[in-house]
Amino acid sequence: MSDKPALPDQLSVNPKSKFYAEEFFEHEVGIRLNGKERTNVEEYCISEGWIKVSSPTAKDRFGRPMLMKLKGEVEAFYK
Repeated sequence: MSDKPALPDQLSVNPKSKFYAEEFFEHEVGIRLNGKERTNVEEYCISEGWIKVSSPTAKDRFGRPMLMKLKGEVEAFYK
């Protein structure tokens, strides 16, 4: 486990985001919100207690899914 870098406070899977960091995705990252593991997380922030997930139907003007913010206790971990 020592070969894995410590997970940051905020991380995004979108390469265009300033919170995107390739080195964390070399290993599988898991996210729990209020004790329930989520598999559809686009971005998270542990200190502010939120995650962003894509909307199943709503799209922005470029055709990408809109993101919804869910709040609660966030825990990030390596699987």
